[in-house]
Amino acid sequence: MSIQRVIRSGRVKYEVRWREHGRQPSRLFDLKRDADTFELEVKRRQQLGPLSLQQLTARGGLTLDQWIEQRWTPEHGANLEQSTLDRYASVYACHILRSLGEVPLGELTVARLREWQAGLLRTGTRPGTIHKCRTFLSSVLRHAAESEAIPANPLALVRAPKPDQRDAVRPLPPSTVEAIRRAMLDPPTREVAASASGQRSRRRYQLPAPGTPQTRQRDALIVSLLAYAGLRPGELCALRWDDISEGAILVQRATNPDGSLKPTKNRQRRPVRLLGPLAQDLREYRLAVGRPPATTLLLPASNGEPWSKAGWQTWRADRWTPACRTVRLEPVPRPYDLRHSFASLLLAERRQELYVARQLGHTVAVLHSTYAHLIDGYEELERVDAEAEIGRARSELCVRSALNTASGLPERPT
Repeated sequence: MSIQRVIRSGRVKYEVRWREHGRQPSRLFDLKRDADTFELEVKRRQQLGPLSLQQLTARGGLTLDQWIEQRWTPEHGANLEQSTLDRYASVYACHILRSLGEVPLGELTVARLREWQAGLLRTGTRPGTIHKCRTFLSSVLRHAAESEAIPANPLALVRAPKPDQRDAVRPLPPSTVEAIRRAMLDPPTREVAASASGQRSRRRYQLPAPGTPQTRQRDALIVSLLAYAGLRPGELCALRWDDISEGAILVQRATNPDGSLKPTKNRQRRPVRLLGPLAQDLREYRLAVGRPPATTLLLPASNGEPWSKAGWQTWRADRWTPACRTVRLEPVPRPYDLRHSFASLLLAERRQELYVARQLGHTVAVLHSTYAHLIDGYEELERVDAEAEIGRARSELCVRSALNTASGLPERPT
């Protein structure tokens, strides 16, 4: 047996360790004298026999915080993606640690967990956030039950709160997607306003449009890949030129937040149909960048590596958001939302639901939960051709741009 002085959550604790059934459980105490008293009691129970010791320690054992650190993270967390671990760490620190972190696993009863969840609801925590907390906590408790540290997962008996009703997804039509692409290819100049009264004197002036012709073409290609191939941003950042064939894009990897490569979300490769307009965009961009080797990334960062999450967020702020505001999109959607445009095009073509789900890289159940309103709506409309719709939107945008240029009027995308 031993008593060690440790730091937990910024506070000094005293940890008592002892041997039991071939393991070395422990318990934390705030005061040294309490730790000494417990140690003496454990020694006495060990002399009386295993049953007497079990009666003392059955309600205790490792705390939730200790189990996560000593058992769950090395045994189960090692199999999870880093992004998942980061998300779990965030919800644990914000919503679980303070209330349950120091509670022994044996004392995490149904009543205690129900009280914890009710407390989150009283403080205004959204049901979606509580669902994330429950997902992580259930994983930890299920792991403890499988390891025979507790009889069963008590959270399974706590009814989850009803989820918030989300607004139905609204796919951007090809006309809007093409307007965003045009704003990427030909961004307006940026105007700096004159100084206000009381500020240092400054005249109004204009800054040149951001980017170079090559980076503007890259930005427009990003929009095309998201809207016309339905790629996730992480899949887009990991795409190489040899993943593109005559009629398909092979999606077989993605990126972590730090830019390192990882498998796709469902750990499966999937071929995505390569629409004609997107194939044209890819050919033009490859010529513009000098026909790079086949193993080169489509969209490398300045160091040749995949974009990190920070680089992607910078692109969103510097290029995506201004382009969306140029075409008067308020509120500004996420680039990820362009996946809905690809799904909408496939559903409007009356493609089978299994085909659409595989193209997007998820299940038919997810397809129904996300796009049920679109599936029902397209049954009442005529079947469309995706490539023809994109081509028509591009032609109309070019004609409108030419007319505005000829008349001397500034182009005002719709």
